[in-house]
Amino acid sequence: MIVLADDIALLRPFWLASLPLILVLAVLVRRRYAQLGEWSRRIDPHLMAAMERLGRVGRAGGAGATLAPFLAAGLICLGLLGPAVKRGDGASFRNLDGVIYVMDISRSMTEDETWQDVVTLARSGLNVLGSRPAALIVYGGDSYEAAALTTDHLQLGQTMSLLEAGTMPDAGSRPALALRQAASVLARSDILAADVVLFSDGAGFGPEAVAAGRSIADRGARLIVVQVPTTVSGDIRPDAGAWSALANAGPATFLRLEDFERLTALLAEDAGKRLDRQEFGLAFWTDHGRLLLIPALLALIGLFRREAT
Repeated sequence: MIVLADDIALLRPFWLASLPLILVLAVLVRRRYAQLGEWSRRIDPHLMAAMERLGRVGRAGGAGATLAPFLAAGLICLGLLGPAVKRGDGASFRNLDGVIYVMDISRSMTEDETWQDVVTLARSGLNVLGSRPAALIVYGGDSYEAAALTTDHLQLGQTMSLLEAGTMPDAGSRPALALRQAASVLARSDILAADVVLFSDGAGFGPEAVAAGRSIADRGARLIVVQVPTTVSGDIRPDAGAWSALANAGPATFLRLEDFERLTALLAEDAGKRLDRQEFGLAFWTDHGRLLLIPALLALIGLFRREAT
C-alpha cells in the first residue's frame, strides 16, 4: 500500500507495472492500423486516397474499435490499483480497539487522600475515547469485572465514582488476578489494539503480575500503568526490579498521577495508526477501484456495434 495523502492511498500499487505494457501494445496496434498493415506498402498512395474518398477504407471508426480493448484494460488496471479513501472513526471499528480499566480498590488505595484524584484521572480518560468501548475491572484480594465493554462512557464514569473504601469485600491486593482477567476479556472480545490501564500503588506486585502483563502484550494490547503514591498500606511495595520487569514485558508505559495530558493523549491516539502497526490498517480504507469497471465496460460497447452495409 502507498499512502499518497493523509486520506488517499493505493492499496495494490504493483498493478502500476501493467500500465506501460498496455500503453506500448496500444501504440503498436495503432501504428499498424494507421498503415493498414501491408496494404499501405502494396497500394499506390493516390489509389489509397481514392479508396478512402469512396468509403472503401475507414480509418477513424476502426481505430477507435481497435483501441477500445486497451482503454478498457487500462481502466481495469487502474481499478486494480485500489484507489482508496480513509474511512471515518465511526463505530465500524469499535470491536477492534478498546480500553480496559484495571483499578486497585483495596484499602491502601481507597483510604488514601489521593483516591479522588485517581477517580478523576480515570474518568477524564473516558472523555477522549470517542466510539471506543471501555470495560472496568476492579481488584483487591480478588478480581471482578465491574463493567463489561460498553460505549456508554457516562454510565461507566458514574460506576467509577461510586468506588470507595469498603467496596471490595476481599482484603489484600492481587494485581495478577486482575491482569489475567483483562487478558481474558481481550481474548473473549477479539479486540486487536486495546489499551489496558492499570491504576496501582504497587501493592501485591510480583512475578505473577509481570507474567500477566506479558500475556496482555502478547495479545497486541498496550499496558499503561498509572503509579499512585499512597501512604496507607500494610502490603509490601514492589522493588525497582519488579517495575522494571513489567516495563520490559509489554513494554509497559508508566505514568504518574499528575500525567493527565499524557494519559488522555495516549487514549485519544488514532485507532487507525495503532492498527496499522499491527497490520490491520487495510480495514480503515474504502476501495473505490470497482467504480472504474463502469467506464471500462462503456469503452467495450463499441466492439458490439453493427457494421453498416
